[in-house]
Amino acid sequence: MEHRHRLRQLLVERSLEVGEFVLASGTRSTYYIDARRTTFSAEGQFLLGLEVLRVLREAGIHPQWIGGLTMGADPIACAVAHQSWMDGTPIQAFSVRKEAKGHGTGRQVEGGLPSGARVVVVEDSLTTGGSSLRAAHLLEAEGAVVEGILTVVDREEGGSEKIREAGYPFFRLYTAGELLAAAEGDS
Repeated sequence: MEHRHRLRQLLVERSLEVGEFVLASGTRSTYYIDARRTTFSAEGQFLLGLEVLRVLREAGIHPQWIGGLTMGADPIACAVAHQSWMDGTPIQAFSVRKEAKGHGTGRQVEGGLPSGARVVVVEDSLTTGGSSLRAAHLLEAEGAVVEGILTVVDREEGGSEKIREAGYPFFRLYTAGELLAAAEGDS
């Protein structure tokens, strides 16, 4: 569990900001979590790979592929793919573009995801669940089987409930409350 504690510490140090913010969902917040500051860091990549795999394995989820909407999902998916390779149980990474390419193959899902692939959708920070659900529905339309949705930080603003109501298993590494408490020294 020391990896879990260190990853939480990194998220607090690098990604948590207190102030007045407008989120992608349009709602106002007194804090912002820019998880990319952690997920793109070398140490964050290492710890994310370990922790995401631990959570999925403990839940009995063994996807063939992992990814989600670019850009938040990309470093998480790559971290997991790398760590899974090191562990001898490779999980491939993919990325979902917000819009299909207007040239070349016109793909919206990149990485070579085959029809019938078992996938987990990942996201860096979850508020309403809209981004993850959009990715899940698009992947299913491409023939993938979505085995679950995982976020690094759940803001606990209804997104996890929407995901579960849509029928997907939901996993999170941390809640925003955990990060805020750690920032205040209540860990």
